[in-house]
Amino acid sequence: MLSSRINKKIGQAMSDYSMLSDGDHVLVAVSGGVDSLALTYLLKEWQKKAPITYHLHVVHIDMNIWEKSMGGVNPVIDVHSQMKKTGLPLHVEKSLPFPEAERNCFSCSKLRRKQLFDLASRFKCNKIAFGHHKDDLLETLFINMFYSGNISTMVPAQQLFDGRLTVIRPLAYLEKRDVEKIAEDAGLKAVSNLCPLSGDTKREEVQKMLENIYKQIPGAKASLFASMKNVREGYML
Repeated sequence: MLSSRINKKIGQAMSDYSMLSDGDHVLVAVSGGVDSLALTYLLKEWQKKAPITYHLHVVHIDMNIWEKSMGGVNPVIDVHSQMKKTGLPLHVEKSLPFPEAERNCFSCSKLRRKQLFDLASRFKCNKIAFGHHKDDLLETLFINMFYSGNISTMVPAQQLFDGRLTVIRPLAYLEKRDVEKIAEDAGLKAVSNLCPLSGDTKREEVQKMLENIYKQIPGAKASLFASMKNVREGYML
């Protein structure tokens, strides 16, 4: 059961960005992390009360990391186990071939995203739902400023391929702790992350920086998030 506060935030994000429409077929990208598990649960819960009808297609890209990690323990089995708790079937797709020497977070993410687009086309889905939340959007803003020299972030809804596909992020107004609470209340547990690069990325560095800022400046997170909707273009270079 979702709390009224969380329901309100999800509903506001859905409304502000017109995320779901009657008859939508939504591909839900499940990595096994707490964010994607919580996303799947809440989309299933919203189906029960939404004034529209939409269909969910849950997919997981098996990145083939497990075969060389943790003695061959396969996390895909755990992803299946967690999905059973939501009552939704899971489609698992093997990752496209990827040279080990070229493996990095950006390349893996790009490859996985392309594969999800192809799956959306195959399953005739017009939407793809990702589990990115408020903290992810803020971190991406700073990552892009620090490392790419531009001011941008992931948006809650984005049309692609001339409108044939729309990426939606229903958790965009929720903080990480809200997402973790959804998963906890639903009895969902994150699957172990076996990626050898986990914990040593630009995102982790920015996370630590922002955590320090939030501790030092009360209200900084809310102000930073609001600033992304309040860009004064006349005062930018």
